[in-house]
Amino acid sequence: MASGDKVFTKILQVGSGKRNDKIKSKRSYVRVSNGGQLSLIQQPEKQEELSQRPEGQIIVGDTLAELKKFPDQRFQSCVTSPPYWGLRDYGIPGQIGAEMKLEDYIQKLVEVFREVRRTLRNDGTFWLNIGDAYTSGGRTWRDADKKNKGRGMDYRAPTPDGLKPKDLIGVPWRVAFALQADGWYLRSEVIWYKPNAQPESVKDRPARAHEHVFLFSKNEQYFYDHEAVREPGDNGLPRNLRSVWQVNTEPYPEAHFATFPRHLIVPCILAGSKRDSTILDPFFGSGTVGVVSWKLGRKFVGIELNPEYALLAKKRLGW
Repeated sequence: MASGDKVFTKILQVGSGKRNDKIKSKRSYVRVSNGGQLSLIQQPEKQEELSQRPEGQIIVGDTLAELKKFPDQRFQSCVTSPPYWGLRDYGIPGQIGAEMKLEDYIQKLVEVFREVRRTLRNDGTFWLNIGDAYTSGGRTWRDADKKNKGRGMDYRAPTPDGLKPKDLIGVPWRVAFALQADGWYLRSEVIWYKPNAQPESVKDRPARAHEHVFLFSKNEQYFYDHEAVREPGDNGLPRNLRSVWQVNTEPYPEAHFATFPRHLIVPCILAGSKRDSTILDPFFGSGTVGVVSWKLGRKFVGIELNPEYALLAKKRLGW
């Protein structure tokens, strides 16, 4: 989206109190994914609900197990970014994204998002940010670097069946098609263009500067407020939201994992919900979806397995 940061900074000047704070774009060379939720491991005997306030709720626990506790049609919209496959090691056995087989990763996401679909209102939408990856070429580990310490991993998944070393895997579309086959309506592909994308040293392909955001709906007819996300056209007149969004990556200094940029979330929430409705993020991380939901007059429920990440979210929300 051309000039997306300026447009959405104005949009976020709503409400009163903390909601009236502007969200300002920050430039940084940071790889973006939410990456905080490490799910589908064996449940501890007791799960702790970290905090609940009138504006929202943060739940510490396995996302699949916690989602099953919610009734049908609980949420208006879901906005999330799960851990990307094979790109981060969060140090928890059974973590999503650390599967040795790509098929297992996709199946786990299908199971989680099947529960998301059940808990969405019949007119609900689901916005999914997910990144791609290349095959490891037989390498079994990856070192960290000065610009991206989170890049280090002591394992690497083998090359998926049918692919070759150096192949681009196409993870986002494989996940999208699997969700479509499971019953979701795949409505739109959005290209998130990152002007300040992290540099790459590759010399045999273009450096990556984009990720995907998919819009799914639970049913053929659904709530989508196109007026709330109209953008300035080349002639200065408003036009419908386009499918390429220009949004800078945005660091959160206290998080050692990459975070969702707030301006990427704004159009998803504005288009997919009304004020005072409830937004779900089953991979809550440091709580960016909760921060933006509250500033835009929505309530939220975030589920996060890692208690340390949930505490970061609580701190960002001022709880």
